[in-house]
Amino acid sequence: MSRWERHCIYRVPPCMTNIKSKAYQPQVVSLGPFHHGDLDLRPMEEHKCRALRQLLQRVERTFDELVDGVEEVAEQLEGAYMDPDGEWRADGGSRERFLAMMIFDGCFLLEVMRCTAADGKQVGDYAHNDPIFSRHGILYMVPYIRRDMLMLENQLPLLLLQKLVEVESGKPQNDDFINRMVLKFLAQSSGPLPPGVGLGLHPLDVFRRSMLTGKCHQIRSPQDNEEDNTIIRSAVELYEAGIQFKPSKTPSLHDIRFRRGTLSMPTVSVDDSTEYMFLNMMAFERLHAGAGNDVTGYVFFMDNIIDSAKDVALLSSKGIIQNAIGSDQAVAKLFNTTTPLSTCSST
Repeated sequence: MSRWERHCIYRVPPCMTNIKSKAYQPQVVSLGPFHHGDLDLRPMEEHKCRALRQLLQRVERTFDELVDGVEEVAEQLEGAYMDPDGEWRADGGSRERFLAMMIFDGCFLLEVMRCTAADGKQVGDYAHNDPIFSRHGILYMVPYIRRDMLMLENQLPLLLLQKLVEVESGKPQNDDFINRMVLKFLAQSSGPLPPGVGLGLHPLDVFRRSMLTGKCHQIRSPQDNEEDNTIIRSAVELYEAGIQFKPSKTPSLHDIRFRRGTLSMPTVSVDDSTEYMFLNMMAFERLHAGAGNDVTGYVFFMDNIIDSAKDVALLSSKGIIQNAIGSDQAVAKLFNTTTPLSTCSST
């Protein structure tokens, strides 16, 4: 396998980030090499050390045992990142430092997910007032960590988490278990991945795939639209022409269909996280060969069907949009300003 085929975690190029650069930047924690050492993220390094220490004590393992386990897949982990800085390149003699960083970051995520899965109950080996791993931390800090886990530049390969869990438990962990663990933390309301789909590339990949489960119905992408002059009318125009709207039976972004005068669309909750989630998934689709353009096509479709606040109000009244960010105009602006990414020039 060539090094290009291993890449699945990328730096987002300026032609994409110049739209809304903060949508691609982690706010509280660095995961992986691209943002390691960023000044604003350094305070979390102390908590990574605590998480690793607590984990090792609980499972009665040593740091060297984690290194030995992760070293078995070191080449795959290094290859996942496209163009890391020279200090992280294996050919620069930095593998030991790279693996240490990956172990600290991976164990931190495992501990955050473990504490969150306790569903608000106090975890025995952390203080009740712990800033991260207590109920208070879960309420006030974990939402920011969850956000940072969906930044394309801030991904950890799920192969890393799988290896760490295997060392902890002393037995192999199947792909479905790792996928479910990560997805349960990221999006409890999303559909599960079908069994046997294989280990996800990273949290963003698993999250994206969970939004696309189910039967695929064709959605036009920007590339499709360049090849013909079809115009998708706004929701209000379609409604005035006699078209009815109703929520689809599944939350899959694929579940859009027109039948017998009725357009069925998946219900989408629009909140403070919607924009950065879509932007990072779209960036992944653009940069990762073979990912497809399913999310990009959905956002492009929504941009066409929403021209104004009136379209948002109509779709909200039909149960298709759940508006949690305030005005209908804000929702319209979100979809109308997200799509320039999909037509970003490759030159």
